[in-house]
Amino acid sequence: MPLARAPLCLLLLGQLFPDEVWAQLDCTSGRFDSLGACCDLCPQGYGVAVPCGSSNTECEPCRENGTFSSTSSATEPCRPCSWCPAHMMVAEACTPTRDTVCAPHCAPGHFLHAENGSSSRCLPCQACGLGSGVVAPCRPTANTVCQRCPEGFYSEEKSAVAPCLPCRRECSEDEVMIRGCSPVSDTLCMERELQILKRTEGDPRKDYPRKPPLAESEGSASPSNSSEFVPPLPDNSKNIIPVYCSILAAVVVGLLAYVAFKCWTTCKQKQQLAKARAGELGASPEGEKLHSDSGVFLDTHSLQEHHALNKAHKAEPRLYSALPPHKQEEVEQLLESSDHSRDWRCLASQLGYEEEAIDTFGRGEAPAHTLLSDWSANEGATLEALCAALAGIERPDVVENLTSPAEASSVV
Repeated sequence: MPLARAPLCLLLLGQLFPDEVWAQLDCTSGRFDSLGACCDLCPQGYGVAVPCGSSNTECEPCRENGTFSSTSSATEPCRPCSWCPAHMMVAEACTPTRDTVCAPHCAPGHFLHAENGSSSRCLPCQACGLGSGVVAPCRPTANTVCQRCPEGFYSEEKSAVAPCLPCRRECSEDEVMIRGCSPVSDTLCMERELQILKRTEGDPRKDYPRKPPLAESEGSASPSNSSEFVPPLPDNSKNIIPVYCSILAAVVVGLLAYVAFKCWTTCKQKQQLAKARAGELGASPEGEKLHSDSGVFLDTHSLQEHHALNKAHKAEPRLYSALPPHKQEEVEQLLESSDHSRDWRCLASQLGYEEEAIDTFGRGEAPAHTLLSDWSANEGATLEALCAALAGIERPDVVENLTSPAEASSVV
C-alpha cells in the first residue's frame, strides 16, 4: 500500500540524507529558499512583502483600519478591510489581525430589506404624509405601516412615528365653529365675542375725552346716548409727503446735473474746434506772410476774418450728409460689396458701434445706408472723420471715391 510504504521511504531517505530529511520535516511553512533554508511565516497582523525565493520571506505590518491578516502565512499579503453596507452599523472595527464585523441591523431611521433572498441593504423608514397616521412603527426588519386617518381623526404633520389624533368633537357654547374636522386638520373654533374693542381696567385709553351727550349738541337730554368713543386711528398719509418731496428734489438735482454736463461737453467741443481752426489758419500761406520780413504791413484782423469766412464756407460741403445722393449710394455699394472682407461691419466697429447695434443694422435691407445715415446725424460727422475710419480698415478705394470731385447737379 502507498500509505504503508511512506514511513519506510522516509526511513530509507533519512539513512541516505539525514540532514535534508529532518529539515523538511521541521519546516512549518513548507517553503525553502534557493539555498534550501526553510522560509519563515508572517504572523497575524503581518503580510508578505517579498515572497520566499532567492532569500527568506520578508514581512510588513498591516495598516490600522486599512488592511489586516488573520492567519500566519508565507505567501499571503495584507488584505484590505471590508466596508459595511450603507446605513448598516459596525459591530467591530477592522484591526491588523481581524476584518470588519458588521452588525445584523441598520442605523436608526432605517430597516433591513432583503433582496433576492441572499443580499440585503438598509433603506430609510417611510414617513406617513398629511392625513395619514402610523399604524406600525418602523422596525429593524420592517418598514413603517401607514393608514389614512378615519372619520373623527386627523394628522397635520408628516411623521414616521405619530399616529392619527382624535378630533375635537364640538365647540363650546361661547365659541363658533370656523372649520370642521378633516383628515388633515382638527376642528377650528373661535370665540363669539372677541374682546378687541372692549376696555379693561388699566387701559391707557380710558382717559380719552368722551363723546358729548346729545343733550349738549341738540338740546335734548338722553342718558342712554352718553357713551364713550374710540378715537380715530392716526392719519399716516401726511408722513408720506416728505418722502415725495425728497424724491422730487433728487429728480430735479439729477436733471440739473445732466443739463450742466451736456453744456460743459458742448463748450469743450467748441473750444477744441476753435483751436483746430486757429492751427489751420496759422499754417496757411497768408499767416506766414504776416511774419515775413518783406516790410509790407497787412491787417491781421481782416485776414483772420477772411480766412474764418473761407473755412466756414468750405466746412459746409465737408459733412457727409452734404454729399450728393448718388455719391452716397456709390459709397454704400462699395461697403456692401460681397467680394471684399472689410465691409460696413468693420467700418461700424471703427466708428465705435457696439456688436448689438451692428447686428441691428444687419437685419435691415440696406445696412450700409442705415449705418451712415445714423452716423451722419451725430455731431462731427465730417468727411475727414469718415476717411480716417476707412483708412483704419484699409479701404483706400472708398476714400478715393469720397475725395474725387462730384459731378455738378442742378439745385431746384
